[in-house]
Amino acid sequence: MPEAVIVSVARSPIGRANKGSLKDFRPDDLAALIVKTALDKIPALDRNTVDDLYLGCGLPGGEMGNNMGRIINVINDMDQVPGATITRYCASSVQTTRMAFHAIKAGEGDVFISAGVETVSRFKNGTSDHIPNTRNPIFDDAIARTDAQAKGDGTTTADWHDPREDGLLPDAYIAMGQTAENVARMRGLSRQELDEFGVRSQNLAEKAINDGFWAREITSVTAPDGTVVSADDGPRAGVTYEAASQLKPVFRPDGVVTAANCCPLNDGAAAVVIMSDTKAAELGLKPLARIVSTGVSGLSPEIMGLGPVEASKRALANAGMSIGDIDLVEINEAFAAQVVPSYQDLGIDIDRLNVNGGAIAVGHPFGMTGARLQNTMINSLDWHDKSTGLITMCVGGGQGMALILERI
Repeated sequence: MPEAVIVSVARSPIGRANKGSLKDFRPDDLAALIVKTALDKIPALDRNTVDDLYLGCGLPGGEMGNNMGRIINVINDMDQVPGATITRYCASSVQTTRMAFHAIKAGEGDVFISAGVETVSRFKNGTSDHIPNTRNPIFDDAIARTDAQAKGDGTTTADWHDPREDGLLPDAYIAMGQTAENVARMRGLSRQELDEFGVRSQNLAEKAINDGFWAREITSVTAPDGTVVSADDGPRAGVTYEAASQLKPVFRPDGVVTAANCCPLNDGAAAVVIMSDTKAAELGLKPLARIVSTGVSGLSPEIMGLGPVEASKRALANAGMSIGDIDLVEINEAFAAQVVPSYQDLGIDIDRLNVNGGAIAVGHPFGMTGARLQNTMINSLDWHDKSTGLITMCVGGGQGMALILERI
C-alpha cells in the first residue's frame, strides 16, 4: 500500500480581518497565489497531472462561493485538474488533507493539493451574513437560550450541563465564543489561567519571530495596493499578564473569554502538496513528512472546544501510538479555554505544546488553519530536530479533528 507524503508547503502571512494587511485580497486570488507557490517548488511536476485539488473553506459564500477549488485551478492555468471546496469549519483543510491521504492509500491517485483559505475581511459587513440565513427553526429555542446567556440574564452562573438532559436540543449554531464560556464553566477554568496561556502564546510567538522561525514558512505576497506583506499581523511584542488582565470579557458580561485569550478574526491561505511515496521517488523528491493517521470525532455543539481530546485519541489509536510517542503538539488556539483542558485531558507536557506560539498570537483564518498548522508542524519538527507531531483542533458544530505527521 502506498504511503502519503507531503512534498511541498506554502502559506501566506496572516492578516487581521477588516483592517489588516490582506483585507483587499479576494480569497480566490490569494488561494491561487499560494497554490502556485507550493507547485513552483516542484519543477519536476507537470501541474496538469495533479489528480485533484481539495480546498478547505470554513464559510464558503459570497466571494468564497462558486466552488473556489475549481476557480483557482482555472486562474492557475490548470484546466485539466478538477477541484472541490470542502467545509468542516475550522478543520476544513485538515479534512482536505485527510481526503488526499485516503485517496492515495486507496490507490486512486498519486498527486493531490490540499489547500485552505478564509478572508473574513471580504465577508459582508465583516460577519457571516454574506451567507443567507439557513438556520433550521427547530433550533430557535436553543438559540434564544444562548442569546439570553450572552446578555447576562443570570443563567450563566451554573456549570454547563448538556441540554439533552432536560429534553432540549443543543444550540447547533452557537457562537464559538459562547462554547468557550461553556467549557470554562464546565471545567472551572479561571480568568487568570486563561490570560496566562494567552500571554504565553504571544511571548513564544515573539521569541520565534526574533529567532527567525516564522519567516521560514511565510511566503511574501504583494497586496493589490502594491504593499509587500511578509509577516503575520497578529503577534504583539512585550505582552504581559498585567496588561491582559485589564481587558473586558467579550462574549458574556460575567465571562472569562477576552481578546487576550482567544484568537482574532483573520485572512490567509495555505497549501500542501501530497503525493504517493512512489510518485515522489519517481520525481526524485525528498518528502518533508509522512501522513501517519487522522481522527475525527463529535460531541455537543455547546462544548465543541473539547473536540481535540477524542479526535486525538482516535488518531493515536489509528497509528498504534500513545501521546508519549509524540514529540510536538499543535492544538489550534481558538480559545485558551479549549486548549487548556484539552492538553490536560490528553496528558500533554506543556513544553511540547505550541512551542512557537499559536493562533492567539498568529491568527486563525478558519479554512486556512489546518493547512497552516501542517506548514508550521513541518517547520517546527525540522527547527527543533524532532520526529513526530500531532495537530488537532476543535471544530464548530461540535467536532474535533486530528492529524499525525512524521518528519522524513
